[in-house]
Amino acid sequence: MGRTKRALVIGAGGLGSATLPLLARSGVELRVFDDDVVSLSNLQRQLLFRTRDVGRPKVDVALERLAALVPGARVEGIRERLTVENAEALAGDADVVLDGSDNFATRFLVNDACVLVGTPLVHGGILRFTGQVLAVMPKVTSCYRCLFEAPPAEGVVPSCAEAGVLGALCGIVGARMATAAGAILSGAPVGDLLLVHDALTGRDRGVKLGRDPSCAVCGDEPTIRALDAARYGAEACAA
Repeated sequence: MGRTKRALVIGAGGLGSATLPLLARSGVELRVFDDDVVSLSNLQRQLLFRTRDVGRPKVDVALERLAALVPGARVEGIRERLTVENAEALAGDADVVLDGSDNFATRFLVNDACVLVGTPLVHGGILRFTGQVLAVMPKVTSCYRCLFEAPPAEGVVPSCAEAGVLGALCGIVGARMATAAGAILSGAPVGDLLLVHDALTGRDRGVKLGRDPSCAVCGDEPTIRALDAARYGAEACAA
């Protein structure tokens, strides 16, 4: 009998809160990575937390809530900042990584680390009424950097906190992230597409992609062969 599959979830916020209970119920061994604390503004979209949790580390609360929801679940919390020093080791110790972070520095760092160590990645993102999910099979399907070559300049694209997010959309996107992770862990084929959900119309569309042979990290002649903090524009952290 093989070992239990292990998933690393980056961020215990809106998407992480929706994804974690589903993964825990599926029997996956979980590692939750987040260095933030619960704030009152989080409660609109981060379903693991309650008013009494404000000020507490998200990782600590998530572990308590998951233990109550799924007794016996194997969940480890890591309250640290994600950096170029720890990203590859964390990704390399997982069978799949789910990235629900809320800043471009982290998204690119997680993507590059996963590609470099060969660990599948499920990226989820939300802005206002639109959500997206991208499953990355390193060197096979498109990676996040194939779509967006580099992080945008600071302040050009608003964060979820700045632009606003429909709270219910976190549940939709989080569930689809968990579904994609389950498919990867089961060995099912993963399509090379970006799933986009429009909450205003209720419509989904799949944007067909293709791995970019000139991609800096997963291309045929990659220029990114190691993580360099200067490349990500700011110190990354899970959100």
